[in-house]
Amino acid sequence: MAQPDYVPRAFPVSIKGVVVRDGKVLLLKNERDEWELPGGRIEPGETPEECVAREITEEAQWAVRTGPILDSWMYHIATVGKDVFIVTYGCYPNTVAEPVLSHEHREVGLFAEHEVPALTMPAGYKRSIATWFAHLREGAPELAG
Repeated sequence: MAQPDYVPRAFPVSIKGVVVRDGKVLLLKNERDEWELPGGRIEPGETPEECVAREITEEAQWAVRTGPILDSWMYHIATVGKDVFIVTYGCYPNTVAEPVLSHEHREVGLFAEHEVPALTMPAGYKRSIATWFAHLREGAPELAG
């Protein structure tokens, strides 16, 4: 029997993608001046894989093929006192175009693996990026750079 005081909590879910092309990862700077992975909220009737591919296209004009899940964690955004459940996927780019900045972000950037630790971004994103670079080195070293 449930306790009368218990109130289940619900959290928004954000599906993010780690896209590496020519040895550099695609990142976007948000309104909090943090670098983040492209991605966003899943829509009704959409799979997580479809969500991340759609979001990357919307946010950077890059078409991608979604690969494996890399990580998941609860992220507490201290500046707004909000928790978001993050799921990250590795993604393979299907474009040679430069990324295009959308209205959702302040800046777009491509960063080499060794540059990522010094960037202002959540530790979970850094962990996902490191995991994807390691995966690419094992299976497709030409993509990891």
